[in-house]
Amino acid sequence: MTASPIPSSAAIAQADHDARHWRSPQDGRLPIGSDAHKAAMCAMFQETFNPYKPSVIDWPTLDDDALARITALPIWDIAVQTEGKARLRMKAYADMLDDAALSQAIGLNAWEENRHKEVLSRMVAFYGIPLAREPDYAAPRDAEWAYLVTGFSECIDSFFAFGLFEMARRSGLFPQPLVDTFEPVMQEECRHILLFANWLAWHRRTMPAWKRPLFELRVAAVWVFLGWERIGIARGIDADGKKVAEDHNFTVNGAKAVSAEEIGLSELMSVCLDENDRRFSGYDPRLLRPTTMPTLVRIARRFMRAPRRRTDDPVRATA
Repeated sequence: MTASPIPSSAAIAQADHDARHWRSPQDGRLPIGSDAHKAAMCAMFQETFNPYKPSVIDWPTLDDDALARITALPIWDIAVQTEGKARLRMKAYADMLDDAALSQAIGLNAWEENRHKEVLSRMVAFYGIPLAREPDYAAPRDAEWAYLVTGFSECIDSFFAFGLFEMARRSGLFPQPLVDTFEPVMQEECRHILLFANWLAWHRRTMPAWKRPLFELRVAAVWVFLGWERIGIARGIDADGKKVAEDHNFTVNGAKAVSAEEIGLSELMSVCLDENDRRFSGYDPRLLRPTTMPTLVRIARRFMRAPRRRTDDPVRATA
């Protein structure tokens, strides 16, 4: 089999732009659950595909301090394993669908999850970051449940990852070439949860009425499961189920790891909200956005001390 050609720099730059900006050519409304809504979400995902290749990423050389900061981040085991599980779960759900457009879109999502795993694996190998032994990845027995767990999990994790990634960029503690290398991966996560949010709304609207109560019970059970799972992560449960050092404030501690300045929870939440809005801003506003985490955080911020004003932050383009 002939290997596909490596895209040129100009092609990659254009693809990066196209991955952040998309609007359906159809005029008027996109009623939730309609064929037009389904066509738009699938077309969005297919047409915003970015062709970057992990095998040709030129990993920047890090000084000792930057390497120590990256190595110390307690995320790499979970990140690699999460992507490995996500690929199988999404592929299993894509394979069971009769709808060709949805199957192709979610199948591409699975392929991109595997590419994320390859990016992370190559990065930790290049910088000599030790990883726990990876588990054996098994296809799920209940594909819909697995897809719901993965989709909602990405909605939670991506919301905070957007903010932490921006804090790393602002701080300058990580080299800009490394930030630039991971930027397409972060934007892909935005596309992933945009697809999931619209699939979820479409699926709810189009399923028979008698199935909806059971489906909503499953959704509620997923949230309970994810809450319990994150309690385990915060308490320091490793990949083999063994307890390690506890970390009840992973998000705040993660912010401290990527910023030289002290940052409060309210300020971090403001950054997460701003970055979440920025990353979605280039997509057709008629497509639904994930709302649970932004809504919960906006409610929680009413009870937090207002973030301090900053005048030195560089202006971010919506790209």
